[in-house]
Amino acid sequence: MKRKLAGTLYGIIASTSYGTNPLFALPLYSAGLGVNSVLFYRYFFACLIYYVWLKFIKKINLKITLKEFFPLIFIALFFSFSSLTLFDSFNYIESGVACTILFIYPIFVTIIMALFFKERISKTVISAILLTSIGIILLYNGKDNINLNLKGIGLVLLSALLYALYIVSVKKIKILQHIKSEKLSFYVMLFGLWVYIINLNFCTNLQIPNKPYLWLFTLGLALFPTIISIETITIAIKLIGSTSTAILGALEPLTAIFFGVIFFSEELTYKIICGIFCILTGVILIVVKKMK
Repeated sequence: MKRKLAGTLYGIIASTSYGTNPLFALPLYSAGLGVNSVLFYRYFFACLIYYVWLKFIKKINLKITLKEFFPLIFIALFFSFSSLTLFDSFNYIESGVACTILFIYPIFVTIIMALFFKERISKTVISAILLTSIGIILLYNGKDNINLNLKGIGLVLLSALLYALYIVSVKKIKILQHIKSEKLSFYVMLFGLWVYIINLNFCTNLQIPNKPYLWLFTLGLALFPTIISIETITIAIKLIGSTSTAILGALEPLTAIFFGVIFFSEELTYKIICGIFCILTGVILIVVKKMK
């Protein structure tokens, strides 16, 4: 019982901390920083802090072999470009709506597994796809007489697809299954950092925050939705399993919506609420089926 309670608490911490992405990213955008600069600071500080934590506190051996090197780069690209497209979408649609659409990634995982690994698509999966499709349509027409930006929705859908490809790759690339989850997460962030180093022309185009409080947002972005989320979700999966942890992941978009409404005056209409409900219901249908 204590194990389940602890796992549930860690799962809640993981999902709510990941939902703080907009809380730290949007003020940096408002200060004039571009997406690549924001994500560079997120990955750079996360790698730095996480390295110290793993090396000196948890004392984990971070050495990898040449055979592990290339698969890690491969999945790091999926993970990093998923972050890039999600954060870019914040420039076009409200952050809470973006994080809700992102939550359809378990459905993409199910579809990929069916198409490429011959897993059967059940009626539950079809129902979930219909529900999430209805939810996205409602979100697209969420505001009275105003359609959400189609490019923003497209970016989030691409982000969800890339994240699904990341999850499937971690599951199906055999050599990665023997790497400790903490070490895998560290190298995914480290290799993913190079996407932004290259995009910023090897940091020659890196924008530097010009006010002290903005540096706190960059550190917050590295700490809460990155390190704390990764560390606690790893513990939650070990204690209560990946399926139960995935259900608790429904708190991610709800947290993002909460911060968006409270701190950034984002609008919450009945259509948007119905859209969010449809998407969350569709995803939870998939996760509960997997649990059974």
